[in-house]
Amino acid sequence: MNKNSLPRKVESIIAILKSHYKPFEFSSRDPFKVLITTILSQRTRDENTALASKRFFEVVRSPEDVLKLDPKIIEETIKPSGFYKVKAKRIIEISKQLVNNYGSKVPFKKEELLKFKGVGRKTANAVSAFAFNKPAIVVDTHVHRISNRLGLINSKNPEQTEYELSKIVPKKYWILINKLFVIHGQKICRPINPKCSECKITNFCDKKI
Repeated sequence: MNKNSLPRKVESIIAILKSHYKPFEFSSRDPFKVLITTILSQRTRDENTALASKRFFEVVRSPEDVLKLDPKIIEETIKPSGFYKVKAKRIIEISKQLVNNYGSKVPFKKEELLKFKGVGRKTANAVSAFAFNKPAIVVDTHVHRISNRLGLINSKNPEQTEYELSKIVPKKYWILINKLFVIHGQKICRPINPKCSECKITNFCDKKI
């Protein structure tokens, strides 16, 4: 496909998905909640992230709350997310940095967010997009998989996916594309046995089954 036609293809795909799905919204725009929820989402299923996040925020409301808790309690609350010992350690370290260096406020600048251990581009972009409503392409497993399946890009890793998508996705859709692709990836364009016969954008897809 001609590169100049890719933005039009993106717009058509987004228009169809928008008519079919209601884009999800974070339950809170609180930057701390978005940051922690995204950390919990690393290397786990969406439903496990939701459960771990719910349990965590039943006992924690701020970075100060984290530092008052025994690490074992944090581990137990986030256990459904998997790799809970590593994630608990990261959450504690991040909370310390927030309290000591940022007045307990999550910074809105991406370069500041990337200074935190355990915060990569996906997490930094998620905070920028979903907490501060700043244009950012959040590349999770759904966005990476679907973008490649559709033939929009040909990338090996999430960082490359973000870069390639930023060149062809109109900036006004940067936040929305994640929201739509996540729902589509959960319901239809699954990693294994995608429901191609039910897909509303199958005519745009390069995947042949």
